Amino acid sequence: MTSDSEGVVVVGGGQAGFSVVSTLRAAGYVGPVTLFADEPHLPYQRPPLSKKAHTEAADLSVSLVPESFYAERDIELRLGDDVVAVDPAARTVRTRGGRSVTYAHLVLATGARNRPLPVPGADLAGVHALRSLDDALAVGRALTTARDVVVVGGGFIGLELAQVARAHGARVTVVELADRLLSRALSAEVEPHVRERHEQAGVRIRTGTSVLALEGSGRVERVVTSDAVLPADLVVYGIGAAPRDELARAAGLAVDDGVLVDEQLRSVSDPRVFAVGDCARHPHPHADGPVRLESVQNATDQGALVGRRLAGQPPARYESLPWFWSDQGAVKLQIAGLRAPSDDVRLCVGDVPERLAAYAFRGGLLAAVETLNWPAEHLAARRLLERRTPVSADDLAGTTLGALARARRAAEVRA
Repeated sequence: MTSDSEGVVVVGGGQAGFSVVSTLRAAGYVGPVTLFADEPHLPYQRPPLSKKAHTEAADLSVSLVPESFYAERDIELRLGDDVVAVDPAARTVRTRGGRSVTYAHLVLATGARNRPLPVPGADLAGVHALRSLDDALAVGRALTTARDVVVVGGGFIGLELAQVARAHGARVTVVELADRLLSRALSAEVEPHVRERHEQAGVRIRTGTSVLALEGSGRVERVVTSDAVLPADLVVYGIGAAPRDELARAAGLAVDDGVLVDEQLRSVSDPRVFAVGDCARHPHPHADGPVRLESVQNATDQGALVGRRLAGQPPARYESLPWFWSDQGAVKLQIAGLRAPSDDVRLCVGDVPERLAAYAFRGGLLAAVETLNWPAEHLAARRLLERRTPVSADDLAGTTLGALARARRAAEVRA
C-alpha cells in the first residue's frame, strides 16, 4: 500500500475525478484523498442528462454512488468549493472559500465547458445550454410546456435532446452550421442514414444554416437564421465544448486546447501534476498526434490509470481503445476507434434494414467502426481493435466483423 503524508488532491467532481479517487482506494492507497467539485451535487453521470427530461434531481438518479461511499473510504468530498488557484512550487491549491490544501500529487479533472452562443438574444429567458445537472433540470421543466423547440447544434447532445423534446410532443427543429449532422464525429457515409431516421421521427433539420439572432420580449419567441425565422419558446444549444484548462494555464503548466500530458497522463511541465478526462490533451496510439477525447470511457479509463499509478502500481501508458455511444430516440449510434478524414469507409447493411455498419480502413487495415442499432457488431469491433487484430477490406468482403471473428475462432479450433 502507498501513502503520501500530503496526499492526492483531485480537482473536478465528474466521471474522471470520481474514477481517480475510487481507484486510489480500491488499489490500496492509504494517504489523504481530497476531491473538489464546483457543483453542490454528488458526482454524477452526464450522459443521461441529454437523454431524459425530468424536473427533479431524484428522478434522474444520476449520482455515481451514494454519499456514504466517500465517508466509508475516507475520501474528503468538498462540494461547491471550487479550486481557483494552483501553486505548483508550493504544491498547494486554493479554493473560492479561502481554503488552502497541500498535495503530494495533483490531478486535474476539470472537464470542459459549453461554448457560448455568440448571437444577440442569447441571454433571453428560455435559452439554455445543456451540460450540468442544473441545466438538465431547467430544460426538463421547460419541456413540460414548450411547443416549439429549436436545438442549435447537430451533435450528439443536440440530437439526443431533439428526440426527448419530440417525445414530449413539441415541434422540433435542429439548426446546424455545418453541411451535415455530427460532422466532427461521424463519417459522411453514415450521416444521411442518421438524418433520415430523425426526420422520420418528425424532427426538422436545417444544415448549412447559421443562427443570426434570438428575439423576444424578455423571453425567446423566435430564432432568426440565415434562411428562415423559426418560432421558438425554448432554445437549447450545444455547439461544442472547450476544455477547462485555465487553472493549469494560470499555474504556468503547458496547455494547448487542454492540459498537455505525456503517455502516462502526467503534465509535461510538472511530474507531480496529472490531467485526465475532457481537459487532457495526450498522445494516443489510435491518433496521429495529441488528442483530447470527450467520452465516459476515456474519463473512466484515464482516471483509473492515474489512480493505480498513484497507489504504487507500475507506470503504464494510456492506450485504451476510444469508444463512444449516443442514444437518439430509436437511433443507437456506437463508434469504436478513431476515424481519420482520409480513411476509406465502406458500408454494410445488417440482416435487418435498421442495422448499419461503416468500416473505416487506414493503410488497408481496419481503424474504426461506426454502427447504427447493431450492438453486437460494435462489440465485435471493439474486441478486434483492442487486440489490434489485423482486418483488411478483403477480409470483410461479403461478411461482418462478428461473422469473421466466429469463422477465425472456428478455424483455430480445427487447427
